[in-house]
Amino acid sequence: MYIYDNYDQQIVEDRVKQFRDQTRRYFAGELSEDEFLPLRLQNGLYVQRQAPMLRIAVPYGLMSSKQIRMLAHITRKYDKSYAHITTRTNVQLNWPALEDVPDILADLASVQMHAIQTSGNCIRNTTTDQFAGVARDELVDPRPWCELIRQWSTFHPEFARLPRKFKIAVNGCTNDRAATEVHDIGLEAVHNDAGELGFRVLVGGGLGRTPIVGSCINEFLPWPHLLSYLEAILRVYNRFGRRDNKFKARIKILVKALSPEVFAERVNEEWLHIKDGPITLTQEEVDRISQHFTDPDYLILEDQDEALAKLDEQHPGFARWRSRNVTAHKKPGYAAVTLSLKKTGIAPGDVTDKQLDAIADLADTYSFSEARNTHEQNIVLADVEQSKLFELWQQLREHGFATPNIGLLTDIICCPGGDFCNLANAKSIPIAEAIQNRFDSLDYIFDIGDLDLNISGCMNACGHHHVGNIGILGVDKKGAEFYQVSLGGNSGRAATLGKILGPAFAQDDIPDVISKLIDVYIEHRTPEEHFIDTFQRIGIKTFKERVYASNN
Repeated sequence: MYIYDNYDQQIVEDRVKQFRDQTRRYFAGELSEDEFLPLRLQNGLYVQRQAPMLRIAVPYGLMSSKQIRMLAHITRKYDKSYAHITTRTNVQLNWPALEDVPDILADLASVQMHAIQTSGNCIRNTTTDQFAGVARDELVDPRPWCELIRQWSTFHPEFARLPRKFKIAVNGCTNDRAATEVHDIGLEAVHNDAGELGFRVLVGGGLGRTPIVGSCINEFLPWPHLLSYLEAILRVYNRFGRRDNKFKARIKILVKALSPEVFAERVNEEWLHIKDGPITLTQEEVDRISQHFTDPDYLILEDQDEALAKLDEQHPGFARWRSRNVTAHKKPGYAAVTLSLKKTGIAPGDVTDKQLDAIADLADTYSFSEARNTHEQNIVLADVEQSKLFELWQQLREHGFATPNIGLLTDIICCPGGDFCNLANAKSIPIAEAIQNRFDSLDYIFDIGDLDLNISGCMNACGHHHVGNIGILGVDKKGAEFYQVSLGGNSGRAATLGKILGPAFAQDDIPDVISKLIDVYIEHRTPEEHFIDTFQRIGIKTFKERVYASNN
């Protein structure tokens, strides 16, 4: 992973000192609430329903065991002994005291972490595939490119006050596990006919109040021009994006208003002025960054298929876990393991201080002292020897990480919702728990198979409900909390946005609604189909008739 040099460290430490003085001035009455607002947002600090919320940056989701232990320490000392993994692979604290935040930032700086640009109208955390660097379908490791974007975008003076927040994702695999098509900018690594590396560039994707799938404006951008082309896009957005209405300020609105073709023309016009300028990437610079993402000291191993199959026969629980939570690795004899943070009764994505300490220990023992946050709100140990999978599984069971539900119905993506967020129209966490309780049979959810269920407490769509195979959105109906259901969303390749099923439901009705949707799927599926396939084949009408027929 990327290691700070002295220059990086000095920048972060100076920012801590700066914010410490700004906080002192605020408490002394020298800064008004309005004056302090942009200063705290620049350091990832929100004021939520119950308390301040601090969002900690985890670039492209990668953390060292040392950093994880510091997060555990911070949650114990300054919070309520737990943290939350977000859909941008960051970490949130929901209960820090405002006066403690400078000390929290100082502790983070001591392990090369910060909260810079995790909020505000700036370029946010760049995300990628949680299996970057180890995936068998990988064309190129996207992490060096994410780091190049991070270094270019952090403290970029021209883009510190954009019309709205801005999100970039990079994908280096044949499959898209980074949801690039629903980002402000999505970058997909590709090779041209000559075998040269470049990027397919999508612009104008996003969820929220106006969900849109991004449009391709450049089929092949040669890699040396990556940063200059991104800069051209941001300049056009910064110049023409709307600032009079925050609901129409995202780049997706501008791209739609101009059309992707016209937007691309304006980008190219801007790009001509900077295309071969000082931010043109060189092989030397790419190599400098890439050296931080070389392979660890892998052993020369053979795949353990036969031994693992025998363990599967002896231990059905292990077999289930391995089928859902273990992913093939590019190196023989290794596997990537996903730690489920979706145990029933626990808010999806929440992790305690003790669990964080355990993850750090597990990373040291099994995965070269590194772990990754996922945008599905789980955690990955990317480099586990297959011969140690059974031993690891036993330890994961002790710590609550072994629920074998990755990619299944109860692996729910869920925002904090009305329990914490000022913007939420309704609670999300109780809905997730009610669904998990309804579908508590592992046999049943295994029979249902792959299914993405996402929950958002408001139209900001932090739970990515638009791209859930089943999406649930909290809405306000005359002061009461109701829930709108959508079907058919997909965040992978050829992303689709869900279609609204019909009128919203009361909270207590949601488990029954999900049950009816699943019943329709099971009755109509073919042996090879997942939920999304059946939906695409039979359409929404049959689902809608079943759900609403008994409510009339």
